[in-house]
Amino acid sequence: MTAPGRYGAAAGPRTDGPRRRRARGAPLPLLVPGVAALVFLLLPLLALLVRAPWGSLPDQLTSVEVWQALRLSLVTATAATGVSLVLGVPLAWLLARTDFPGRGVVRALVTLPLVLPPVVGGVALLLALGRNGVVGRWLDAWFGITLPFTTAGVVIAEAFVAMPFLVISVEGTLRAADPRFEEAATTLGASRFTAFRRVTLPLIAPGVAAGAVLAWARALGEFGATITFAGNFPGRTRTMPLAVYLALQNDPEAAVSLSLVLLAVSIAVLAGLRDRWLTGT
Repeated sequence: MTAPGRYGAAAGPRTDGPRRRRARGAPLPLLVPGVAALVFLLLPLLALLVRAPWGSLPDQLTSVEVWQALRLSLVTATAATGVSLVLGVPLAWLLARTDFPGRGVVRALVTLPLVLPPVVGGVALLLALGRNGVVGRWLDAWFGITLPFTTAGVVIAEAFVAMPFLVISVEGTLRAADPRFEEAATTLGASRFTAFRRVTLPLIAPGVAAGAVLAWARALGEFGATITFAGNFPGRTRTMPLAVYLALQNDPEAAVSLSLVLLAVSIAVLAGLRDRWLTGT
């Protein structure tokens, strides 16, 4: 029988420690494949660092072609992210805050570019916005606008594959946010758009920022849709991934150097999102 505590209650086992304790050891059937998966994911990246031509790296990264591709990649990825923000945030709000027939189908179609092969996406863009495309023929006839094989075509291709990342992130944040704040603003006389701009948007700003970073990173690394819809023209449509592909055929060391640049950008993106994802906040 346990002795009474200081205040007369029975002194039971201590429960002031953490509710969940990490296992001190891992069972072998989980440890071995877990370590194998870690090696599988890290080995190619380590090989890239080991085989990098560090001695000639400054000369290769300061060439005119590299800076053209890097500048074009940064400009088009930023523009594609802007397009994704302008169009994707309202779409995420519609999916999260409104109820309309076929919403599930619309959500599935929005996420389709996530699983669609990028080359197929580029072909679809050509059939839709090409000079003889469903919409592109009218853009060419009425306004003289030709999108394929232009810098604007790069932006469109990157936005097509990157926008779903932003929509998913913002929709998830909207579903987690309390809609009563928005409803309270409307009862006080604010329009629904004003309530969204003054109340909801500040609440979901971290989710919007995370989605924008993901969209930017995805746009920066896009290859298949870009080369199919926009081509590979130096200074106009040749982005960094396309430059890596071309250099791999002619100058493997230059391809490794360009890959290091994209690797550094990816690490920077991951570091920027670590507080939201890696720490579970």
